[in-house]
Amino acid sequence: MYDKQALIALIREKALEFGDFTLASGKKASFYLDCRRVTLDSAGANLIAQGMLDLLGDQLPDAVGGMAIGADPITAAIITVAGQQGKPLRGFIVRKEAKTHGKGRDVEGPVQAGDRVVIVEDVVTTGGSSLQAIEKVEAAGLRVQGVLAVIDRLEGGAEAFAARGFALRTLLTIRDFGIEPSAV
Repeated sequence: MYDKQALIALIREKALEFGDFTLASGKKASFYLDCRRVTLDSAGANLIAQGMLDLLGDQLPDAVGGMAIGADPITAAIITVAGQQGKPLRGFIVRKEAKTHGKGRDVEGPVQAGDRVVIVEDVVTTGGSSLQAIEKVEAAGLRVQGVLAVIDRLEGGAEAFAARGFALRTLLTIRDFGIEPSAV
C-alpha cells in the first residue's frame, strides 16, 4: 500500500541534497534530487510502484516505460508489483540513442504499434527528457496517454506536457519538502 509520508521521509533521507547544482535541463539549482538512491532501494521501489499504480487506477495502459536509465528501475518496480497484484502490464525502455546493431530500435520491450502507454520519470524539471521519450515512443507507433513522475520540481514540466496534450501526474512535488519553486 502506498504511504506518501514514508516516501517523503525516504527521499529526504537518501536523495535530497542542498548546494549548487546544474540540472539535466541546464538550469542551476540550490537542491538536487538523486532519486536513483530511492528508485534502486527496495523500500523506495515498492513505495513508488504502489503510488504509481494507485495513480493509474483501474484503467491500466498496455505498458509503462521511459527514458533509460532514470525510468528503468521505476518501470521494473511498477510491472513487478502489478504482476504480484495479478494486473496485466508490460514495460519498455526508450534508448537515448538507437543501437547501431541488431534491429536498431529506439524503443525496446514487448510493445507494438497501437499500444496505449504511460511515460514514467523520476524527477521532472522542464520535461525535456520525457518529451524526448514521447517523440521516440510516438515514432514507434505507441499511443501516449500521459506522464507519471515521482517528483515535480514545479519548473515548467507540467506546462510543457500540457502544451503537447499530455497530463503530468506525480506522487510528490518539491512543496512536499518545504521548498517553494521560487526559492530555486
